[in-house]
Amino acid sequence: MNVPNALATTRILLTPVVMALVLFRSRIDNAYGIAATVFVIAALTDFADGYLARRWQITSTLGAFLDSVADKILMTGSILVLVEVDRAWSWAAFILIGREFLVMGLRGVAALNQAKLPPSFWGKLKTNFQFWAIGLALVRGTERLGAMFLDEWVMTAAVIATIASGWDYFRHSGVVLRSD
Repeated sequence: MNVPNALATTRILLTPVVMALVLFRSRIDNAYGIAATVFVIAALTDFADGYLARRWQITSTLGAFLDSVADKILMTGSILVLVEVDRAWSWAAFILIGREFLVMGLRGVAALNQAKLPPSFWGKLKTNFQFWAIGLALVRGTERLGAMFLDEWVMTAAVIATIASGWDYFRHSGVVLRSD
């Protein structure tokens, strides 16, 4: 296994660690801080794996698959555990996770038609906002910025970027989705 694929695999393996730290926070000193640190390390592997694969010219179908799956596992596991402890909104989690299923379905249909739906600017922006929102929720303090905590403002931006990204993929999949 090459380094970029190992980094994506590491992201997958770190997800249950983040989840366990949050769920068992009453038994672990500074559990949220440790969970945030592990989450940031996992999120940074997302940027490192793609960069290294391109730089070392070792991009592969397996690598692209692992990267995509690792992102979805990290985001989904983290957002669900944050909903459980009231640090994320369930409606936002539904939108974030629902978009992943929508795009996954669109990509599957595209593949059946020998077409591709490559990652977009909106998809990358969405991932950044989601990772920032989750990381900030893990270290949430007591100060609000107006009506919401900082992580909630960033989550609002993540939801907007998620909807925009989903719409962008749907719009570009029009050729693929035409009925026969």
